Amino acid sequence: MLSGEKILITGPTGRIAFGLAETLAADNEVWGIARFGDPAARAEIEALGVTTRAVDLGDGDFGDLPSDFTYLLHIAADFGNDYERALRVNGEGTGLLLAHCRTAKAALVMSTLTVYKPHPDPWHPFREDDPLGDAGLPEPRPYSIGKIAQEAVARYCARAFDLPVTIARMGSAYGARGGLPASSLHAIAAGRPVTARWDPLPYSPIHYDDINAQCEALLAVASTPARIVNWSGDEPVTVQQWSAYFGELLGVEATVAVEPVPGASLGSVGDHARRSTITGPCRVDWRDGFRRMAAHFYPDRVKAS
Repeated sequence: MLSGEKILITGPTGRIAFGLAETLAADNEVWGIARFGDPAARAEIEALGVTTRAVDLGDGDFGDLPSDFTYLLHIAADFGNDYERALRVNGEGTGLLLAHCRTAKAALVMSTLTVYKPHPDPWHPFREDDPLGDAGLPEPRPYSIGKIAQEAVARYCARAFDLPVTIARMGSAYGARGGLPASSLHAIAAGRPVTARWDPLPYSPIHYDDINAQCEALLAVASTPARIVNWSGDEPVTVQQWSAYFGELLGVEATVAVEPVPGASLGSVGDHARRSTITGPCRVDWRDGFRRMAAHFYPDRVKAS
């Protein structure tokens, strides 16, 4: 991993960014910015040795935050249902942030697989050159639009500031700090049905361990113009498959209720070919990763392998 660098991470208390901060703080000077509405969450990230500053990206006021970072990991995002704020934070905020860190060696801007135009085939593996569009999510409704705006601004900044950028479209991240598969796990453990918008509904889950391990390689290929990469797992897995597996691990019967969402993609599979040439294959098989996650949350019901 990187060492001896000065790294800024946005949203460090979040599910994905926390693991990156924890991994990088051992050998680097790591700073983290967020609104930090939860003092306990801020204390948790500071306990890793991360220097924090309270910043609202939508305001663009960076206060006394240094600008001499050698790397930037922009992981934070607005997940609300206000279109205006989504554009202000995800779009404008990204531009203001990249301008502030314009002298960095490279920046990684995290986007999402939901930027792709919905496709009628649930197993369609979205490629980086597929068309973009409104994903039609039940909520947060503005998410795909805000992220498309973010990508456009990041692409502009890469060229305007000659700042190497990687735009990484994240799949379904999961692990000990949660994620979409964990939501299914908790529902099954509580005896509730898992909700899915289609049957089958495949995703590209990727474990936090793989995300942490692949970060440096994705920064290394940052370029001007910006490089776009799907950051998703190697094997598509359906909500129905992982729910059945969680039920098996917990010793209960899992139920999946299908509730179609008009306008949404019937699947969220990311083509991983480009990422694989950069990072190599993922190391955590989804079955092992899901078992570990289940054992973490329900150690009295699941035996770790």
